[in-house]
Amino acid sequence: MATLERSRRRIPAPQLSEAEADMARAAQRCIVAALDHSRAATITLESDDGQGPAVQLPPQALKMIAQLLGLMSERRPVVFMPAKQEMSTVEAANYLNVSRPFVIKEIEAGRLKHRMVGSHRRVEFEDLEAYARDMRARQEAALQRVADNARDMGLEY
Repeated sequence: MATLERSRRRIPAPQLSEAEADMARAAQRCIVAALDHSRAATITLESDDGQGPAVQLPPQALKMIAQLLGLMSERRPVVFMPAKQEMSTVEAANYLNVSRPFVIKEIEAGRLKHRMVGSHRRVEFEDLEAYARDMRARQEAALQRVADNARDMGLEY
């Protein structure tokens, strides 16, 4: 379940009904279609009845909203976090789906950047993402080596 963090409180995100997921999917398609045909520096949103104020948005914001709507339509969990967000070793371990001692071992080995805040380690989210990408690449390479060795030994499946 996705969560939204407000002032250090975690609030569970609402679950979408099938109709709401369909609505999110349709909205995503409309936004993407509008962006595909627009070379505008800003895009103005207006209400149908003209009662509300017009809102100007940069196309990048609409692209992000379209991505969010796509994930919502698939009922995938979403977490918004600033790129410069720092995480504790517990939060980093949860993000990577590993144990906290593993994260500390990776930090001490120099494979995961961190900074000390008093006696506590803090990992920037950008560094954590880079580490996760590198970890996935290493895992995929190892799996490919196993598959290649199996093929070389005639153990194809």
